[in-house]
Amino acid sequence: MTAEVQARTSAGVPSPGRTLRDALRSAERRLAAAGVPSPRPDAESLACHLLGIARGELWWQLEGSVPVAFDDLVERRADRIPLQHLTGYAHLRTVTLSVGPGVFLPRPETEVVVGHALAALDSTIATPVVVDLCAGSGAIAAAVRAERPGATVHAVERDPGAAPWLRHNARVHCFAVHVDDVSNCLQELNQRVDLVIANPPYIPQDAVPRDPEVSRFDPAMSLYSGVDGLDHIRMVEAAAARLLKSGGTLVVEHGDLQGEIAPTVFARSPHWSEVQDHVDLNGRDRYVTASRRATPSGIV
Repeated sequence: MTAEVQARTSAGVPSPGRTLRDALRSAERRLAAAGVPSPRPDAESLACHLLGIARGELWWQLEGSVPVAFDDLVERRADRIPLQHLTGYAHLRTVTLSVGPGVFLPRPETEVVVGHALAALDSTIATPVVVDLCAGSGAIAAAVRAERPGATVHAVERDPGAAPWLRHNARVHCFAVHVDDVSNCLQELNQRVDLVIANPPYIPQDAVPRDPEVSRFDPAMSLYSGVDGLDHIRMVEAAAARLLKSGGTLVVEHGDLQGEIAPTVFARSPHWSEVQDHVDLNGRDRYVTASRRATPSGIV
């Protein structure tokens, strides 16, 4: 590459004869060298974002010119700024969420968790009541609402940094928002909820996340949860025991190394039956489910 071409490229000006196909190849190499786990898909996503097209339409643009901001976005992604922060959105199952700095980014593993929760909802209940605890951006709440439109869905999140994103997504996807602590939330729904689902913080306080996108950009409040990583799961257990009606379902995501210890939080409690742990599509321990035992009359 000549000095002139290097200067034009670094300035964000497309080189003469440089096509989007060329730029994508270069971007893939740059992102791979930076350790980005999915260099080609990320490069394509950035191009589609700038062009305002779906991934399926990219093929028709490959011989066209390079969007002016493409090289800049690639460099920012190479600095391990999350792809979702660069595009402003994230996906979970069938929904698209607005996300950015200050809110936990939804992960693909959570799609399996939501799928199990939806399958567990009694199909004979026309308007089930669902609570998403530790909701973050509201990704789980939005996904449930999209796939079970008759459900009344409540999303609970205490982090004020996440609240603007949660409120925005709630307006788009039609669920209720409660900025509150899990332990005190939704007292008016005690023993009236059909499903509680949660992806709470579960990283032990002295652990360091492997991915820079997580350690540098996800808010600490959404990640860390005490010495053993189970403090928030214990809070979710207590809140769900209060909220769920008899026979109601609890689904809680956890870390892939917590497949033995997370279920004990529920197995040791008198409130739960059918406590089971489940794996994700990669065969890693991912979430625990349980059913609310009948509550003696007059006791919450």
